[in-house]
Amino acid sequence: MIQITIIGSGNVAQHLIKAFSASKIVEIKQVFSRKKEALLHLIDSEKIVTDFQALEPADLHIISVSDNVIAEVSEQLPFNNQLVVHTSGTSSIELLNPKNRRGVFYPLQTFSKNKQIDYSIIPFCLEAENTADFKLLETVAKSVSTAVYSISSEQRKALHVAAVFVSNFTNHLYQMGQEICEENQLPFAVLRPLIQETADKINALDPIDAQTGPAIRHDSNTIEAHLAFLQDENKKNIYKILTQSIQHNGKKL
Repeated sequence: MIQITIIGSGNVAQHLIKAFSASKIVEIKQVFSRKKEALLHLIDSEKIVTDFQALEPADLHIISVSDNVIAEVSEQLPFNNQLVVHTSGTSSIELLNPKNRRGVFYPLQTFSKNKQIDYSIIPFCLEAENTADFKLLETVAKSVSTAVYSISSEQRKALHVAAVFVSNFTNHLYQMGQEICEENQLPFAVLRPLIQETADKINALDPIDAQTGPAIRHDSNTIEAHLAFLQDENKKNIYKILTQSIQHNGKKL
């Protein structure tokens, strides 16, 4: 069994605990959390430590904390020459303290604590400083997922920006759509099949080929009617910017 220690108790850390707990080749040796009670619903109490000095050597140590404390946490680890990785989409591998062997174990997914996820389809983006460590990360990732990629720190930065566009920004637009529905006594559920079909289409088409709507048709009458309807200036400005971007087909505005 590959012994793993997870350092952190947030959304990503908790989902990794769930995923690895079901793996047949991975054993969670320890989990670090400043508040022990935050993880008692996921793992045995004796495996949870609250003091960095209580961390023991393992085959892999996964730091799953906020980006701004990754360096600080990696410095406090009480051992040397262990394989230590972080789960950040934007932070370089070099942010980790070089007293240990460094890597990245980045699961590309949006995580919420109370939302169940099919871990087998989550892309895991891996990076390591040597071949042996990469192979171990690959084995660990493949124990829970069928989508495993070798991604450099520079590529991961680009991927994270792309992920913000397709996930975070898109979800914000969902929220705006929900607000418009609620303001006009409409159930947001009416839009759910459209949202699902739009997402499903890109499994068969490139996004540029799947684009529909008044902007791509240059339907100026509909566009002007929508802008006249929108009273919120923020929504109106976003509508204008996205319409212009679609009509310029991604070219610089």
